[in-house]
Amino acid sequence: MREGDRALVDRFCDMMAAEAGAARNTLLAYRRDLEAAAEVVGSLETADAVALRKLGEAWSALAASTVARRSAALRRFYGFIFDEGLRGDDPSAALPRPRLERPLPRILDTGEVEAMFASAEERAASGEPLALRNLALLELLYGSGLRATELVSLPRRALRSGQPFLILRGKGGKERMAPVSERAAEAVRQWLPHVPEGSAWLFPSGKSHLSRVRLFQLVRSMAGLAGIAPDRVSPHVLRHAFATHLLAGGADLRVLQSLLGHADIATTQIYTHVDAARLVELVNSRHPLATDHR
Repeated sequence: MREGDRALVDRFCDMMAAEAGAARNTLLAYRRDLEAAAEVVGSLETADAVALRKLGEAWSALAASTVARRSAALRRFYGFIFDEGLRGDDPSAALPRPRLERPLPRILDTGEVEAMFASAEERAASGEPLALRNLALLELLYGSGLRATELVSLPRRALRSGQPFLILRGKGGKERMAPVSERAAEAVRQWLPHVPEGSAWLFPSGKSHLSRVRLFQLVRSMAGLAGIAPDRVSPHVLRHAFATHLLAGGADLRVLQSLLGHADIATTQIYTHVDAARLVELVNSRHPLATDHR
């Protein structure tokens, strides 16, 4: 990349970090996409519409989602240098705009979720430690809508007595609140005695915590034991089921936005957008298995 381009990209990334709060990985992705474009057009600083049209052909073998992401990065970049007066025009209208067909998410109905819980509970009733762990994982995935990374990296004392919610640091380092249902809290309570005292993690594995890959495998195994095709189920599918079933049960979109971490929730302002007691009551009352008294 030419020096002039590099300086502009540096300024752009500084702006994204300061004004948009972009995380380090996001900034690295922007930089990679801009560098990929520079390899084709020569200079981002001076590229005109004719040069940018070359990108469509150069990137024709790439997935439409990749082309769309790179084009979006370039549009934002050119918008920035135009607004800053670093360039007199914005040529981004010439960028490729691939048509994206968003696939429908895989969905589990409440009956299938009930089958997974029934199977996991039956095994946990034996008191076998790994069965207790698996039930706790399932309860937190579905009952709190946690992302896989958030779940496996929970600290050992993430759930505190009298605090029916978790404070998580999710995507982009942003904090959010996730309610913990009574069912999930009880499953974790049953599992905790089997977590080594010296472990920093709620779900330890070796010298670290359970990996996302291993969680994926465990969830598929639990699905298979419940008579559900394993390839239909993943941690993200359970997170999606959590949102879908809450929405069907009466939750509004604003609540779901907060629950799923699609908005910022600062630690000191956890009651600003959605009252914690309301969230906990919602999860406990709308949980499809809430009426299943054990």
